[in-house]
Amino acid sequence: MKLTLDLHDIFNKGRDIDAALNAIIKGAVEKRAPLVEIIPGKGSGQLKKHVLRFLQQKEIKSLYHRVEKDSKNFGKLFVHFRWNTLDRKK
Repeated sequence: MKLTLDLHDIFNKGRDIDAALNAIIKGAVEKRAPLVEIIPGKGSGQLKKHVLRFLQQKEIKSLYHRVEKDSKNFGKLFVHFRWNTLDRKK
């Protein structure tokens, strides 16, 4: 299961961006999704930097395993989660 967040429609609305990022991370944790794809788009790179800064917040960073920048598409980020298989059985 992969969750996807496309930020094209709200690229210039800071509060909406943070709310959408919080919601997708929370959704991934609740659903135990292994992967979240975030699409900030290519543009000037400011939105991608905003997303990366958001993901570096201590309380957010503790929820995921790693962030991967798509080597083929500058406008995509992948947030990987690692769930303990024993937790899934609960």
